Amino acid sequence: MRTESRFEQYDLNLVLPAPLIERRDRHVLAERISVDGRVLRPFDEAEARALVAHLADRPDDEAYEAVAIGFIHAYVDGTHERRFRDLLLERLPDVAVSISSEVSPQMREFERFNTVCANAYVQPLMASYLREMDEQLQARGARCPVYLIHSGGGLMSVDSAVRFPVRLVESGPAGGAIFAADIAARHGLDAVLSYDMGGTTAKICLIEDHTPSTAKTFEVARTHRFTKGSGMPISIPVIEMIEIGAGGGSIAGVDVLGQIRVGPLSAGSEPGPASYGLGGIRPTVTDADLVLGRLSADTFGAPGIDLSDEAARSALTTDVADVLDLDADEAAAGVAEVVDENMANAARVHAVENGKDVARYTMIAFGGGAPLHAGRLCDVDELLVPPGASVGSAIGFLRAPFAYEALRSHHVSTEEFDAETVNRLLSDMTAEATSFVTAALAAGDDAGEPSVLETERCAFMRYAGQGWEIPVRLEGGPFDHLGGELLANRFEKAYEEFFGRAIAGLAVEAIGWSVRVSTRRPEVERVARLEAAREVAIQRTRPIHDAGTNSVVEAAVVEREALSPGDRVGGPAVIVEPQTTTWVSSNRQAVVQADGCLLITRSDAEASSR
Repeated sequence: MRTESRFEQYDLNLVLPAPLIERRDRHVLAERISVDGRVLRPFDEAEARALVAHLADRPDDEAYEAVAIGFIHAYVDGTHERRFRDLLLERLPDVAVSISSEVSPQMREFERFNTVCANAYVQPLMASYLREMDEQLQARGARCPVYLIHSGGGLMSVDSAVRFPVRLVESGPAGGAIFAADIAARHGLDAVLSYDMGGTTAKICLIEDHTPSTAKTFEVARTHRFTKGSGMPISIPVIEMIEIGAGGGSIAGVDVLGQIRVGPLSAGSEPGPASYGLGGIRPTVTDADLVLGRLSADTFGAPGIDLSDEAARSALTTDVADVLDLDADEAAAGVAEVVDENMANAARVHAVENGKDVARYTMIAFGGGAPLHAGRLCDVDELLVPPGASVGSAIGFLRAPFAYEALRSHHVSTEEFDAETVNRLLSDMTAEATSFVTAALAAGDDAGEPSVLETERCAFMRYAGQGWEIPVRLEGGPFDHLGGELLANRFEKAYEEFFGRAIAGLAVEAIGWSVRVSTRRPEVERVARLEAAREVAIQRTRPIHDAGTNSVVEAAVVEREALSPGDRVGGPAVIVEPQTTTWVSSNRQAVVQADGCLLITRSDAEASSR
């Protein structure tokens, strides 16, 4: 049943994603807690012990390595889940056990059960991997503690990651968003669109006031052209971003309607694009970029890979050009346009869903492929390509704070607001989040000054009768007898920001709560904007297809490491460096900033004509 929704309403042959746990491995107990925490059916220990015996009495080759426990309304009271875990560990002490009231104490059973199943699914593997990695690092002389970045954009200890490995999902893209937020802070940019394009996917995240947008639920493994609702929901704190199959290794082809399609299938790194010469035969975005002249074998910068233009053309001809009666250059241009439009459309939809106007945002592009494609994505006035763009996510890990976010579901109406209960709930959540952060800090504690912790609180609210909530930021102090009125006023302001206007006369309710505790971010050194001071002398050129003019132009080839602050590179040009290339189209210019960022804007002539 999932959520009883269809992600493609008119597809009569709709195939839902397979559940993580097969039906034969799902078991039930006759217990029940109500939505308000009352025990409707007591926990039956005899029945529970019988189920434990059934789970334990399995042949060695069918023994369970992990068990996920999820009871109805356990997010209100996890007593029954904890008791069954204790009984299970008495009989099976070596089994990894995850309970939903700890992994994801939020309402909506499908999302919560799927999350605890995902946690249990990967926990044995991740536990052994992380422990072994930690031991090997220590054996090789590493004396510093090991930390991991989680999907919410903070650092956590190995012990916390072993307990909740599901929180590591999307940790790589989260590092990229932190990287972009740090660049935004240094340049004083309050509205930023981060664009991270790697080998398999492309990700876009909205960043406002130097803080990436966040969510409490997201989807993984979308199966239907990355359509919302076609994946498996994971109910944990996460940096919110839109992700589609539009990486350098995304495979291009032609569908039954004669349209060029790109992704979601990817050639990966092995065998990789056809041009790598490692066995790949399907055309990819990288192959198209090579044929268009955006990439070149002499500036690609990947050791051991000599790009083959002939192999790229052959793959594009076989799978795209011959099918549509085009030549290889036209096929490559079509593939590039499709992948750019797919990403631009995803960015527009993501911005609209969040009530934002993408035109006023500055884009920050990083990852191996983003600087090549960023200029065509959307009509932004400014684009920044920072130093180290190809490894932006890794740099973001070094900028991440120690942080943990606690989530709880607790329904309360603003008209019948119980300040005492809400204050107690927020206090317990603050203590939980603080304990995770202080434990991680203690692992690497030294004689330095103690870290200053910051606390952010949020309520997830809606009008009564609505199906989903919006986040509402809260002040730091406790609620008093006017707390309900304060909440309602904050909600209406947030609702107006999202949807343009509030709705008069409807009751307001809070459904969920979050508390995020993190170490204080260090002050960044602001970078003053530099205007063009001198033109860069052009030493060499190569022909490159410019999609803006739909023609092949003789573009300058400039080494990034040879540039200095104040240098101006007018398009058309490619600025090359190890692992990535920045494309500056005919109507754009790039000016090197004091921190090494490339600021790409419309050329003087283009800007004056607008």
